[in-house]
Amino acid sequence: MYASTVRGLLVRGMLAGLIAGLFAFAVAYVVGEPPVRGSIAVEEAAAAKEAAPAAGHAGHAGHGGDAAPGEAAEEEEELVSRPVQSTFGLATGVLVYGVALGGIASLAFSFALGRVGGFSPRATAALTGAGAFALVYLVPFLKYPATPPAVGNPDTIGQRTTLFFLMILLSVLLGVGAIILGRRLAPRLGNWNATLAAAGGFVVATALAFAVLPDNSDAVQPGFPAALLWEFRVASLAVQLVLWAVFAVVFGVLAQRLLAARADGADVPAHAQQEAPALG
Repeated sequence: MYASTVRGLLVRGMLAGLIAGLFAFAVAYVVGEPPVRGSIAVEEAAAAKEAAPAAGHAGHAGHGGDAAPGEAAEEEEELVSRPVQSTFGLATGVLVYGVALGGIASLAFSFALGRVGGFSPRATAALTGAGAFALVYLVPFLKYPATPPAVGNPDTIGQRTTLFFLMILLSVLLGVGAIILGRRLAPRLGNWNATLAAAGGFVVATALAFAVLPDNSDAVQPGFPAALLWEFRVASLAVQLVLWAVFAVVFGVLAQRLLAARADGADVPAHAQQEAPALG
């Protein structure tokens, strides 16, 4: 039945997401961790610089450098050490992220197969991965670029997170709207012209969203090294690119094999049965 096919695609999507997450973790650890460590070092240096004058004043007030009882600042102990954060913690976060998005992308693939043109499962998986990368990450990234930890005002992190997820929601909705528009215009304009018109509409609508939504005015503190910020953002972009590229390749192979085994049409959705000749 159709439900069992979707279930099989969902499982394979989560598996592909797990595999993609492993590759993304490797990139995040090798390329992403150095700028993270650098940003933390910048924060620690700035904190030490600010603490030095305060320590000097406290020493004068204490007559000879003896701090008054209860005035000595105790260093806050980390609940999770940096080595654990940069290895096990990072791996857990990236893998869970990959599995979750892999499952969601597989459902999007199930809907798109046979509805966005006469593409094979592998080609549809590639289009799904490219679309997910663009809508879920690239477009929001252009409005609200990633910033390393220890950057920006901690009091505004909730607001910044809300704006970022709002931009993701708008990007996905505008992308779905562009697909619907392209399909409706295709009979009158042809596939190519309809695609260009839908893409142009998406760009215009996205530009309007960029103009309406507020900027992160405090996302980066003054004086933060521009090169370090650039390295972190490039690394963040690379992690997402690798994640979705690997997912598209792995899931395309897995989906092709699954649908090829059920190409008799008994367990393939009606809108995807036209793909059966290409599955062999």
